[in-house]
Amino acid sequence: MSVLPDLHLHYVQACQNLSQPENPFVARVLQEADKNDDISTQGITLKLAGNNHLVPVPRVTDDDLGVLVSVLGQAAFVTGLDLAYNVLTDAGAKTMATFLQENSTLRYLNLMFNDIGTSGAELIAGALHRNESLVHLRMTGNKIGNQGGMFFASMLKINSTLEKLDLGDCDVGLKCLVAIAIALTQNKSLKAINLNRPLLSSQQEETTVHIARMLRSNSSLVELHLGKHEMKNFGVERLCEALYKNSSLRYLDLSCNNITSDGVKFLGELLKKNQTLEILDLNANRIEDVGAIYLSEALLTWNRSLQALSIVSNNITGKGLVALAHMMQFNVQLSHIYIWGNKFDKKTCVEFSDLIETGRLALGCTDVAPYRVDGEVFLAELSHGLANHRYWAPRCAAVAPGAANASLEIVAVSEY
Repeated sequence: MSVLPDLHLHYVQACQNLSQPENPFVARVLQEADKNDDISTQGITLKLAGNNHLVPVPRVTDDDLGVLVSVLGQAAFVTGLDLAYNVLTDAGAKTMATFLQENSTLRYLNLMFNDIGTSGAELIAGALHRNESLVHLRMTGNKIGNQGGMFFASMLKINSTLEKLDLGDCDVGLKCLVAIAIALTQNKSLKAINLNRPLLSSQQEETTVHIARMLRSNSSLVELHLGKHEMKNFGVERLCEALYKNSSLRYLDLSCNNITSDGVKFLGELLKKNQTLEILDLNANRIEDVGAIYLSEALLTWNRSLQALSIVSNNITGKGLVALAHMMQFNVQLSHIYIWGNKFDKKTCVEFSDLIETGRLALGCTDVAPYRVDGEVFLAELSHGLANHRYWAPRCAAVAPGAANASLEIVAVSEY
């Protein structure tokens, strides 16, 4: 049972008892939390991220975390903890692992871009063998390495509560990815996983083959990020073959790979039959006009499920972009499209300007905006995209609290 919401007072007392100096940033966040009228009835998330550039803050250390968890041990109303961009090490991971084993209310934990290594990953993954409350864990940017990732793969064979796991930019390797793919053939709870930017020495795409094999049998995964996997057309073909038999995956991220128009041909054929995919991210590949036309043909007549498409920086010229614009006049299900970084000609600018001015394409659903100079239409860049809030969540009220990953802007994973 939780105590009355007086987190700041308990924090001050804990600092005195442990002879630990107060962190003014932690103290201020706890004071603000105490003012929340709904604190005891609706779970709250303590936002202690250290990357607040407007107000420089002393980042949370391992010692600060030790005091904080001693306070939160009796605060069941705290269901989320954002500790991103701090200076937590393996010692802090040990403290957090103990807290996770004892705490039964924490549902969201963000540890992205700290200094947690392999041993810290082992401790946190080990704690999740028994934890039955945590739903969303972000380890992004902690250099846990291949061995650290293996501990999370083992955890996925046992844990049946975790729904979202972010291991992007964690320096995991081939063995880890294969182990995770094998674990997910049995895991029925995980709905979203980020495996972006592994360290792969092989060019044989073994990891893609294993992930494709997993997708044939997995019926729970909704969101899959495979950015910066050095994936080629062979890998795309394997994924498409698997997705013909998969009816759960909604969001497929293939950004920053080596996919050409030949690979997109497989995706185009898949989209003609697959009515499950809602978000497709092909940002920073090289699909060119031929690939864009493959996509437009599939989306024009056959597919009515895809809601968002990113083809940013794909060396597409006016021919391919105009084909996509024409497709959008008939396919009303596709609501989000991102095209910046390609080669706009006059006709492209006119076509997308018309889509926006007629209301077919909302400005919040694309990354371009029309403007005119001497009667001629041009397109300017808007700061929108599928990865807009992947690495940071703005504190302004205009952005939903769940916008830490782009898919959640369209359909929350929990809704599935």
